[in-house]
Amino acid sequence: MADDLLPIDGDAATLIGRILTDNGPTPVLVRDGQLLDLSSMAPTVSDLLETIEPGAPLHPGKSLGAIDGATLLSPIDLQCIKASGVTFAVSALERVIEERARGNAAQANAIRAQIQTRIGADLRAVKPGSAEAAKLKAVLIADGLWSQYLEVAIGPDAEIFTKSPVLSSVGTGADVGVRADSAWNNPEPEIVMIVDSKGRAHGATLGNDVNLRDIEGRSALLLGKAKDNNASCAIGPFIRLFDDRFTLDDVRSAEISLTIDGPEGYRLTGSSNMSLISRDPLDLIAQAIGRDHQFPDGFALFLGTMFAPVEDRDTPGQGFTHKIGDIVRVSTPKLGTLTNRVVHCDAAPPWTFGIRALMRNLAARGLLSESASA
Repeated sequence: MADDLLPIDGDAATLIGRILTDNGPTPVLVRDGQLLDLSSMAPTVSDLLETIEPGAPLHPGKSLGAIDGATLLSPIDLQCIKASGVTFAVSALERVIEERARGNAAQANAIRAQIQTRIGADLRAVKPGSAEAAKLKAVLIADGLWSQYLEVAIGPDAEIFTKSPVLSSVGTGADVGVRADSAWNNPEPEIVMIVDSKGRAHGATLGNDVNLRDIEGRSALLLGKAKDNNASCAIGPFIRLFDDRFTLDDVRSAEISLTIDGPEGYRLTGSSNMSLISRDPLDLIAQAIGRDHQFPDGFALFLGTMFAPVEDRDTPGQGFTHKIGDIVRVSTPKLGTLTNRVVHCDAAPPWTFGIRALMRNLAARGLLSESASA
């Protein structure tokens, strides 16, 4: 199990996460296949990243056992969960298709054929917010092809939205949820930046921004209903902290792989190359935090995906959609593998452990005293 989870150079990586112990959620450091207690340094991962400088050494406590057999939680806790959308040309086109199809998957192929030849190459080549982007916008408006999704794809302002509430994300090995009333949906494999309250990127991990294409396609104002549901956000397995062996350039050049294995023997593979992203990760972070918007406990930022499966799974013309029991694996060599099983949201374990429960738990363990958090 550990070999599947960890980066290919796991022995050289600084990996932190959270596990569920008998006492409650506990931040840990991964070292030589063991999980070392970090609660003596900070009661939460958010606190830990607020109190250490990026790249600073960690001083863990006792071993809490091997990775195998541990209950791995999402590696973030008090951080807000934000996401950036339409950061790849392919995903921009697919959002336009969803919008024009009004969430009807059967119409997607015809609409895709209509617009892809006209704007695909132009969209890939243009830099968001540039003079060339403004010219392309004028042409598309004249052609009747402009869309709110193209505005955030090539305009000056990125789409930054709140994906899920604090503490609601699930970790590797957990179920991820799609709504039972969604008939057109897919995973979105992404890199997730982990940022502190000062806007400093400490590291990265993997995420699955579960996407309900039919619901968002009916109206962009249904984004909350399409994105924020029980177990609809998976993050993990661990946060890899930046150091001289893993830098932001590794994120910029990462190849994100996706594998879906269905209960009927179906298999789908895909990939996203971060070198094709239209906005740099630091630009997205800068658009998420600043004088107009603060995050006192830090935030996790999904960087977007170019993965939008269009191949038919069953009925011709219906494209891809999840089936209950799908096993979704998101991976990249330097971050490891995030694995989840798809269920309906109402069948996933309900989210009951929120901020109040966490604070009560930490207080009962004596982890909120000044000496514990110093």
